[in-house]
Amino acid sequence: MSDQPMFKSAGDASVDHVTLLLIPNFSMLAFTSVVEPMRLANMIAGKTLYKWSVISRDGEPVPASNGINVAVSAAATDVERPQNVIVCSGIDAHIYQDALTFGWLRRWAREGSHVGAVCTGAHILAHAGLLNGYRCTIHWANLDSFVEEFPDIDVRAELYEVDRDRFTCAGGIAALDMMLNEITRKHGPDLAAAVSEQFMHERIREGHDDQRLPLQARLRVSHPKLIKAIAEMERNTEEALSRDEIARRVGLSRRQLERLFRRYLSTSPARYYLKLRLNRARTLLTQTTMPVTEVAFASGFTSASHFSKCYRDMFGRTPRAERRGVDIVEEEEADVGTEEEV
Repeated sequence: MSDQPMFKSAGDASVDHVTLLLIPNFSMLAFTSVVEPMRLANMIAGKTLYKWSVISRDGEPVPASNGINVAVSAAATDVERPQNVIVCSGIDAHIYQDALTFGWLRRWAREGSHVGAVCTGAHILAHAGLLNGYRCTIHWANLDSFVEEFPDIDVRAELYEVDRDRFTCAGGIAALDMMLNEITRKHGPDLAAAVSEQFMHERIREGHDDQRLPLQARLRVSHPKLIKAIAEMERNTEEALSRDEIARRVGLSRRQLERLFRRYLSTSPARYYLKLRLNRARTLLTQTTMPVTEVAFASGFTSASHFSKCYRDMFGRTPRAERRGVDIVEEEEADVGTEEEV
């Protein structure tokens, strides 16, 4: 557990107040994983340790990514000098652009609020300029696109990060671990353990714990050489390794490497590696505004045309169609229409 306080307390007050700012399509799981530990801490302690309020840009209910609308108590314009602000976002946070929201966040930070985010909320804080010079984290599915968009920000694949008056969380139940660690720091391990037990959460994870399942669990294989080979592929998506180099790094011949992939994953190393790189490309296409050519290079392709062909073969649409959200037929009909107009 970090000794650094996450929440700012008002003077000697024993009650911490948290303001949750909902962004459309926010993650309901991350949101409730922040609120419910505070509720249970109050209930178990038999007194009010935490208070919270939920706000939106305009004071209107906000839809979560699951389609449920959540009512709020105020608009952001009505909030003055909040102690702690948590931005709750989810889908499409990378394209959220609202000067008023960014301005409120910057003002609250200048006035001394501790400002944090869960799930993809780091995108919102970064766009507002509030992560410059700070460590942060974000959900693993958004990590690559975040690094590409904000190369100068120190982003790490942690469950959560607390850096002075900023804190970020990868989302999901990682927000629960973040809150449990804050309860431990402020009110002791016994209360945090009691809250954790109410959730049937068997272990309070530290911020540096892995976001993702170990490769063995994800792939349901345990052969050490195969796991090592896949780990090498995952570490080298931008500058793709040759099959001979991968085999050399794991201490196998190329033929042995081929046999391992065929036996345990029913595919070839080349096919597995290609799919890995194309999945990275898909993430960059849908979560950034990078030009398609740059996405190709960032995914280990030296030719944009080869990248486009591989992408279409894998996903049934071209990179351009993926970004536009259309299928091949629609794209081809659009192209024919353009030609006829010409």
